[in-house]
Amino acid sequence: MTLSQLDEARFVNLPCYRRPDGEVVVAETATGVPFAIARMFTLRAPAGAERGQHAHRLCSQLMLCVHGAIDVICDDGSNQRTFKLDQGDTALLVPPSIWCTVIFREKNSVLVVLCDRHYEEQDYIRDYGEFSAYRKAARP
Repeated sequence: MTLSQLDEARFVNLPCYRRPDGEVVVAETATGVPFAIARMFTLRAPAGAERGQHAHRLCSQLMLCVHGAIDVICDDGSNQRTFKLDQGDTALLVPPSIWCTVIFREKNSVLVVLCDRHYEEQDYIRDYGEFSAYRKAARP
């Protein structure tokens, strides 16, 4: 198995159509989303809350802050990078085997997450020690 590296987590610019009366941001598999969408969910939490704190074995995610500001700390076991999501047309692609912590920076922030897989409890790694062991075991 090949593990994802931190440099594979990247921003994705989604098509945004602006008019004087507002804007429409589009997330389609054919235009911006690099996988077929199997699941979508939203997260809302108070300012300062930390969510996520897990990795996926197989699931890729595209994260989009539709209101407020959110930081996503991505970790591949060797390196960390913080991605700031505060633009409605900029999403973050998080590939499998990357540990993520989501920090809500503003009151009423909302994160939309698109996934390439349905919910599968066995796909989650919720303990950082287990995550480190998983990454080490998969290295050649």
